Amino acid sequence: MAEAKKTVTKKVAVKKAPVVKKTAVKTVVAKLSEAKSSKAGKAVVAKKDVVAKDLPKETGLKISVYDLKGAVLESFDLPKEIFGAKINNTLMAQAVRVYLANQRRGTVKTKSRGEVSISTKKIYRQKGTGRARHGAASAPIFVGGGIAFGPRPRDYSMKLNQNMKRVALFSALSAKLKDGEIKLIGNLEKIEPKTKKMTNVIANLSLNKKKQQLLLVTPKAGVDFANIFKAARNIEGVRVVSANQLNTYEVMVNSKILFMKDAINTLKETFLK
Repeated sequence: MAEAKKTVTKKVAVKKAPVVKKTAVKTVVAKLSEAKSSKAGKAVVAKKDVVAKDLPKETGLKISVYDLKGAVLESFDLPKEIFGAKINNTLMAQAVRVYLANQRRGTVKTKSRGEVSISTKKIYRQKGTGRARHGAASAPIFVGGGIAFGPRPRDYSMKLNQNMKRVALFSALSAKLKDGEIKLIGNLEKIEPKTKKMTNVIANLSLNKKKQQLLLVTPKAGVDFANIFKAARNIEGVRVVSANQLNTYEVMVNSKILFMKDAINTLKETFLK
C-alpha cells in the first residue's frame, strides 16, 4: 500500500495592532476641539470688529452734548434708571389715556325742556287740527325748545398712582433714546431772548424739519430761563417744558426731545427719590 503523505503546516507569525491608550485618544480629540474653537473664536472676534466699526459713536447711555453752533462739547452718561428702563407699551398707553382724560373740563351743558325759558301754554288745542298732540313749545322738536339727551356736566378725570406715572415716563424716555430722538445741549441759558437766535440753534442741531414737533426741556421754570421761553415761544412746532413737569404724553407726542444738560439733574432729583 502506498504510504499517506504527511501534510506539513507552517505557522505564520501575525503582527498584533498596537494598543492605543484611551488617554492618548482623549488628548488628540481635545487638541482638535481646541483648534476648531480657536478658529471659530478668531472668526467671531473678526466679526465683532467689523460690526463695531459700522456702529455709530453714540451707543448705549452715553450721548454727546452739543453747543449752540452744533459742535460736540463733551460726552455725557445718562442715568440708567431713567433712560435704560424696560419699555412697557401698555403702561405708556394707559398714562397717555389718563393724561388726556384729565384735560377734559366736563362743563358743557344743554338745557332740557324743563329748563328752557319759554311759555308753558298749550301750543294749540288737543283735537281738530289734524296735527300731533303737543302740550307746550318746550318740546325738543320746536325751535327754542329743550335739547333731548344733550350733554350734562360730568367728571372725566382718571387716576394713576405716582409709581406707574414714573415707570411710564422712564419707559417713554428709554424708547425715545433707543430711536435716537433725544439730544443734549449745553450753554443754552446764555442765548438771547430772540426768536432768530433759537431758530439758528435748532437749525444747527438739524431739528428744523417741517411738520416736526420739538420738545425743549429746561431744568426749571422761572426767571432764570425766561429768555429761553421768549426765544422759542413763537417758533411753530416747538414746546418748552421744565424737567420737573415732564410727563409721558409730552414725550410721546413730540418727534424730537432737546434736553438742556442741567435738566438731567432735575429729572433725577424729581423722579428718583
